[in-house]
Amino acid sequence: MTTSKQLLTKITSQGQLEINLVDSDIPEPKAHQVVVKIEATPINPSDMWPMFGPANLNEATFNADNGQLTAPVHPGLLPRIKSRLDMSLPIGNEGAGVVVAAGESEAAQSMLGKTVAVLSGACFAQYCCVPVQACIVHKEETTPQQAASSFVNPLTALGMVETMRMEGHSALVHTAAASNLGIMLNKICIAEGVPLVNIVRKQSQADLLTEIGAKYVCNSSSDSFKKDLYKAIEETGATLAFDAIGGGELVSDILTAMEAVGSKDAEGFNTYGSDANKQVYIYGGLDFSPTILNRAYGMTWGIGGWLLMRFLGKLAPEKVGALHQRVANEINTTFKSDFTDVLSLEEALQPERIAQYNAKKTGEKYLINPQK
Repeated sequence: MTTSKQLLTKITSQGQLEINLVDSDIPEPKAHQVVVKIEATPINPSDMWPMFGPANLNEATFNADNGQLTAPVHPGLLPRIKSRLDMSLPIGNEGAGVVVAAGESEAAQSMLGKTVAVLSGACFAQYCCVPVQACIVHKEETTPQQAASSFVNPLTALGMVETMRMEGHSALVHTAAASNLGIMLNKICIAEGVPLVNIVRKQSQADLLTEIGAKYVCNSSSDSFKKDLYKAIEETGATLAFDAIGGGELVSDILTAMEAVGSKDAEGFNTYGSDANKQVYIYGGLDFSPTILNRAYGMTWGIGGWLLMRFLGKLAPEKVGALHQRVANEINTTFKSDFTDVLSLEEALQPERIAQYNAKKTGEKYLINPQK
C-alpha cells in the first residue's frame, strides 16, 4: 500500500468550505516514526472547528461522485480564520490501529505489529505516519476500537486532576459533567478520593452520574441550582473548576458560589473577598456566546483557558509516559468509551450524518473506521 484515502478540509477565500476525500502518499517512516493502519478514529468535539470552521452546515451538500462536501461560509466570518484560508488541512485528532511499518530506531521497531493509539491531527485517514512519542502501545488483547479514544478524553481527565494538585487545590468542579470525559473524570476521582462537584443540565444526566457513584451532582436547570451548588462547594471546599461550555453565566455562578463559601465566616468590612484563590479554566466551547461575568466574588480569582497539549508540555517525559501507561492499563475500565455508530470516511461527509455527530449529544459518540 503506497497511498491512503484521507479527508482534507479547506475554506476558500471566496467563502466556501470544501472537504475532500483524496488519495495521499504514505511517507516512508523516519528512524523514530511508525506507519499505523488506522482502524478506528473517534469524532471528538475538538475535531469540529478544524473540520468545519464557521461554515453553515444547514446548507451543506455532498457529491458522492467526487467525494466532496461543500458548505458556504459567511464573508463576514472569513477574517476570523484568515490564517487557514485556501489551505488544505488534515483532520482527526486521534485514532488507533496496527503498526505496519517502522523506522530503524529500536523504539519504532518494537512497535511493529502492535495495536497503538496515536495523536496526530491527521487520523481521518486509512494510514498515518507519526513519531513514536505520539503513540500509546496497548495490550495484545485490546482492539483498535477499544483503544480509539486513548488521548483526548482520558488525558484531559487525568490532566484536570494533575492540575488540581499542581496548583494546590483539593477538589474540583466540572461542567457538562455527564459527557464521555465527565464519566472518566468521575471514575478517577472516586478511585482517588478526590471530591468532585458535577454540573449537568438534565435530570437524566444527574441520574446517570449518581448511578456510577457520583456524590455531588447539581442540575443547572433546577430552581434550586445555585443553592445546590453552594452546598456542594461548601462540603467539598472546591476552588478549581473546569468548564466545557464557555458561554453564558455559569462560570460567574461557580465563582460566586466559591466566594460565598469562602466568605461565610468573614467578620467586619470585607472589601476584597476571601483570600483563597478561585480559578476556572475554560477548556471547551459548547456555547460560543459571550462569557458573562457578574463580579460578585472578591478580588482573588482567575479565569483562563486550558489546553491538553500545552499542559502535557509542562510535564517531564517520565510523567507523560506514566499517564500513557495508565490509559493503556485501564482502557476497558476507567477510560472505556462506547460508540453510537461506526462510519466510513464517505459517511462522515454526508450532511445527515454530520447533523447527528455535530449535535454533540450526551451519551452519543461516533467513530470512523477508515477501512470500512
